[in-house]
Amino acid sequence: MERLKKEAMVAELQETLGQAQAVFVTDFKGLRMETLGGLRRKIRQGGGEFRVTKNTLIKLAAKGRPAEKLEPLLVGNNALGSTVSDPAALAKALQEFAKEQEKFVIKGGLLGDRTVTPAQIKALAALPGREALLSSLLGTMQAVPTSFVRVLAAVPQKLVYCLAAIREQKSPA
Repeated sequence: MERLKKEAMVAELQETLGQAQAVFVTDFKGLRMETLGGLRRKIRQGGGEFRVTKNTLIKLAAKGRPAEKLEPLLVGNNALGSTVSDPAALAKALQEFAKEQEKFVIKGGLLGDRTVTPAQIKALAALPGREALLSSLLGTMQAVPTSFVRVLAAVPQKLVYCLAAIREQKSPA
């Protein structure tokens, strides 16, 4: 590879590693590139990126950044999955692909500036999607005022029922 191409790739990787909320390192040894194409499309739909890159270029791009913590994982054939929007969607896509392809291994990664293990990535993949979590939060937030209004409305309603019962008792039958 030419030096200029390598420098451009390192600059691109630096930008990706700098902006990403999550970066996961995977081992794809024994898989064909056509097989990885489906994974790339799925990750791209979720707002992420999946890229096969040389370890030395990743190390150069990570130097002096939190991504430098990934260096122990950079052995063998590696690909980086990254996202700037939804780490759970990326983890879910990688985990589903790993279930389908036995040779595909998730080695670990970064979530923000913290390292995560494969088990933690699996747990992240088990979480519901961002929209489901937001709707659950909204439902919880709406439940408190709704219950409060019901309690406040019950007081005059009970008074009206009580007055109606007294009226029925006192009226000639």
